[in-house]
Amino acid sequence: MTSGGDSPGMNAAIRAVARASSYYRVECLGFMRGFQGMIENDYIELNARSVRNIINLGGTILKSARSKEFLTEEGRVKAAANLKKANIDAMILIGGDGTFRGGKVFSEEHNIPVIGVPGTIDNDIFGTHYTIGYDTALNTVIDAVDKIRDTASSHNRLFFVEVMGRDAGFIALNSGIGAGAEEILIPEEDLGLDRLLNSLERSRRSGKTSSIVIVSEGDKIGKNVFELAAYVKDNLPYYDAKVTVLGHIQRGGSPTCFDRVLASRLCVKAVELALDGQQDIMVGMMNNEIKSIELVNALKSKPTINKELLRISDILSV
Repeated sequence: MTSGGDSPGMNAAIRAVARASSYYRVECLGFMRGFQGMIENDYIELNARSVRNIINLGGTILKSARSKEFLTEEGRVKAAANLKKANIDAMILIGGDGTFRGGKVFSEEHNIPVIGVPGTIDNDIFGTHYTIGYDTALNTVIDAVDKIRDTASSHNRLFFVEVMGRDAGFIALNSGIGAGAEEILIPEEDLGLDRLLNSLERSRRSGKTSSIVIVSEGDKIGKNVFELAAYVKDNLPYYDAKVTVLGHIQRGGSPTCFDRVLASRLCVKAVELALDGQQDIMVGMMNNEIKSIELVNALKSKPTINKELLRISDILSV
């Protein structure tokens, strides 16, 4: 099943689970709309042929939803009864933090093995250097910012570009460096309004006629990106400041080659671990090797921002 926010590469992951299952001659069912599909016993049979021509598609053919009913004990009892009736021996959950938390509670209550596969554009899962969909989202942001820069340069404007990342600044930090942003604002680093104003003033004095500021949606120095832009306008009136919120376009689109290969590697390993009797673990990629860690460890920690990238961003924004 896929659950939580969709991410490019989820279909590649579904394909890999189905085909690895066929290779090892085990039956694979795909539950629709995540945990809600488990409660409603809504599933389809997946085999090597039923997942043809989906590796290049964004979104998820199994759909995704957030299930309030699954948060209740009664809802989880329904789900467990349906899985047992279908003779399910193990579950492979493709999603993020919330998906894994739900799966862990469910496994503990009903003794059904769970293998987690990290699928989220935010890249905020501990135990893997990359999550499925992150690379595609970065490239989507880079493409959008490149286009915005054309307009910024043509009209001598300052653009605040908000990207996804409510609790983590991985998208903002890496896309900001890749797109040549003058400033990058992320939740992990409260850089402060004074520093932002000083940076923009320094850029103007150095001869820059346009600037791009990448803002993670979880940044703490302003209530929101619009108030942040208004504050800059009030204090640096010579800037013609505009706001672009990229929003859900970051979730969609055909996955990059990297995300397709990552999804394939992680999900083949997930099937093999399930067949080996492993449970309550997550597969991830560390230093280009597929590893597994206990689900509880993936949930109790958060990956940290690379401070060296912040230093590089400061150097390159002169």
